[in-house]
Parts: sequence; C-alpha cells; structure tokens
Amino acid sequence: MLRTSHLVIDNKIFRWGSRTYLMGVLNITEDSFSGDGLRARVSTLDPNNEHSLSSVVSLALELGKQFVKAGVDILDVGGESTRPGSQPVSLGEELSYVIPVVSALSAELDVLISIDTYKAQVAESAIQAGAHLVNDIWGFHADPEMASVVARWNAPVILMHNRSSWVHAEIKERLGGRYIGIAYENLIEDIKRELLESVALAQAAGISDEKIILDPGIGFGKTVEQNLELLNRLDEIRDLGYPLLFGPSRKSFIGYTLDLPPERRLEGTTAAVAVGITRGADLVRVHDVEFMARVVRMTDAIVRRAE
Repeated sequence: MLRTSHLVIDNKIFRWGSRTYLMGVLNITEDSFSGDGLRARVSTLDPNNEHSLSSVVSLALELGKQFVKAGVDILDVGGESTRPGSQPVSLGEELSYVIPVVSALSAELDVLISIDTYKAQVAESAIQAGAHLVNDIWGFHADPEMASVVARWNAPVILMHNRSSWVHAEIKERLGGRYIGIAYENLIEDIKRELLESVALAQAAGISDEKIILDPGIGFGKTVEQNLELLNRLDEIRDLGYPLLFGPSRKSFIGYTLDLPPERRLEGTTAAVAVGITRGADLVRVHDVEFMARVVRMTDAIVRRAE
C-alpha cells in the first residue's frame, strides 16, 4: 500500500492506482542513445549552427505540443545524455539550452514539466523558469545541494536508482551501449536498500513522503538479464510504499534481447510498458508518446478495470 493516495502538482491531481500517467521525453542533447536528441537534429538541419538555440527551442515546443495533444501528463526535459559511456555536459552548456526550452514550454503549454538533471543549479534555474518537478537520475547522490534545492522550492522529486559506471560500459555500433559485469548481492533487495538511502536524504532535507516518486533505474548500471528480472519484479519495488516511475523506452536491454537498434525497438518497448503496468508502474517515461498513450490506455482497461 502506498504511503499517500495522491499528489497535487500545480492544481493537477495524480490519483495513484486510478490510471497510469504518461511522461514524454524531450532530449535537448547532442548524443541521445535513442537518436532523438534535438540538438543533434538541429546540427543536421543547420550545419553552420547559426540559429542553434532558437531552432532547438522551436523544435522542443513543436514536439511538446504534439505530446500534449497525444495526452502526455508530464514533459521531461533533459540536457545531458545518460547513455552508457556518454560524456558529461558542463553546467554552463546544460543551462544555456535547457532553461530557454523550459521557459518556452511553460509559457506556451498547459502541462507539467520535469527537469531531468542531477545538478542543483540546473534544477533551481529550471524551477524558476517554470518546471514543476525534478527528475534526479542519481537519487540525490551526485550533488549534495540538490535535496535542499528541491526542499526549498517544495517540488516533487523522482529519485532513481543508479549504478552506472564507465568501467562496466560496453558499446556496440549497431546496438549502442549496455552494462556488463555489474555485481549485486541480491538485485531487488540491493535496489530497494539504495532507493531508501535516497529517500532518507530527501527526508533529512525536509521533503515529505507525498512528494517522492521512485524510479528503479532500468538500464542504469544493470546488465540485460538484470533489467529483465527487475521489470518482472517491479511490484516488489512498489512495495516500498512510493509511486513508481518506469522508463524502459528504447533501452538497450530491449535492443540486445531483440538484436535491434534504438529506432526499431517500438514493439519491445510496448511489451515492457505493458508488463511494467501490470507490475504496478504508476508513471511510464516514453519517447513515442502517441503510440504509447494507446498502449497505456489499453493496458489500464485490462489491469484497472475493477478500480
């Protein structure tokens, strides 16, 4: 049983268990693993890079409008690739692209915006620009100031489990990156324990339980086999008592299972999303929003028909 039945964000109510909520990915990156990085698209369209920032903002706004029309509940804006083996982005570079996008989305669209960052300064600037919640892929372990920023702004937060490491990253040209040789004593119990460590950091900063959403971090510091096991046992993570975000979209565990590159992982993502919902996912983070919105509605009609 969850510790709270609902979450109110900017007058929008998330009633946990009533339906599955949809988060759409807006990657403001050069090298997204999924091939949808908006900065990369702009570089292709504008080789001279004369209008890079304005073009990125325009593309993000166009895509955001499409996502809203398709029924997305949250737009997740991120400025740094998280694929295995990716290079970090400087604070200045991340701010320079992400904040104008958040500002434009906030001004134009009636939709919740999350900022996908592990940097406290980016999170605070994004909140000031109109973001409503923070999505921290390192669960408050990367930047010691992040928890206090989230608490100060009374923002909801997504805390993700993450054991990503360059040492364990293997990159293949066609299939992209995956993690190998990641050791867990007990996969699910280790993930639960480490997620609760993130929760403890949040609570120590004064963040209430109702503001906390957990993400088991599928694809982050886990082998293909471990990701498949985690997906099948998501309900054990939800037993911690917090709403669960699940983000399998186009991930390498799908690609390596089906031997397919990112652009051909739609069916695999569909299967993962549907199973994730049956295992208790409250929110799903996806790239193909229009398609996945239908998958979510159909799965909800089956799984939640008695609620």
